[in-house]
Amino acid sequence: MNTLPLKRFAVLALPMAVLAMTTSANAQEWTPSRSIEFVAPANPGGGWDTLVRTMSRVIQQEALADESFAAINVPGGGGAVAWAQVARDSGNPHKLFATSPPMILVPLAGASRYDHTDFTPIARINTDYSIILVAADSEYQTLDDLFTALKENPSLSVGGGSAPGSMDHISVAGLASAAGMEASAVNYIPFSGGGDAMTNLMGGHIEAVIGGAGEAVGQLGEGSQLRALGVSSEERLGGGLAEVPTYQEQGFDYTFDIWRGVMGAPEMPDEAVEYYETLFAEMLETEAWREASDQLGWIDAYQDSDAFATFLDEQQEQFSSVLTDLGLMRQ
Repeated sequence: MNTLPLKRFAVLALPMAVLAMTTSANAQEWTPSRSIEFVAPANPGGGWDTLVRTMSRVIQQEALADESFAAINVPGGGGAVAWAQVARDSGNPHKLFATSPPMILVPLAGASRYDHTDFTPIARINTDYSIILVAADSEYQTLDDLFTALKENPSLSVGGGSAPGSMDHISVAGLASAAGMEASAVNYIPFSGGGDAMTNLMGGHIEAVIGGAGEAVGQLGEGSQLRALGVSSEERLGGGLAEVPTYQEQGFDYTFDIWRGVMGAPEMPDEAVEYYETLFAEMLETEAWREASDQLGWIDAYQDSDAFATFLDEQQEQFSSVLTDLGLMRQ
């Protein structure tokens, strides 16, 4: 009969320091209480979409989380539409979005009122590369063929799945510069996502598409309607891209890597950030993730929240210089 009162007394008698430690431990053990909204800020078929769906699938397949990660596409503005939606959901620990260089480039170009500092960095995940694609029956057999034609006829166009001044545009502008063109002379046509860009390529409306190698690998191979002219990595990639020559192999002294990561809503609680950091680090160690990365040509490049935040600041400084050279920097 005395057991319950004694237990209550013991709890009340705990020193405040012990109570503080208990509270801290409980905070660090935060887990989602409902499904996580995992936003790809573009239409299906692009790099953000591929990352979101691959991560969601691996987390579920490996039973790394009790709650599901629901892939949601919010296209528009090279990511700006999705960022505006997420920005309105401050403090929500159940909302994440995929990110990559457009998170830096689009705001610098003045196409979004939100930049990376308005959100919560969670983790950098991996690195991908740019790839130049043409239709399988295209007259362009090499990068030199394509850029010779672009020099001779400035109206010929290269499409991409992101806005002017964003990742695909910067990537192809840098390649054009390496080919001896003015970077600003490339007739870049933006589409709402990689899927739309591919559709226009197959329709003959553009000469080539620049996009992420990871999103393109599943569309290449025997019987494909597409052909890859080159990839922006320093060395040839593995898997389904092993036969694609690098830019450097073809005499273009230029590389471009497409980092990808995850960010959360503004003011996300620290305990939620710690949960996702740990979850994604564990995900990268799974066999399912390794298999997916090999297939997609991804290279792991994990950074935790603090390191990722520093990296994003550095990217902002670097891309500010590039956009200034292109005359696309917001004044």
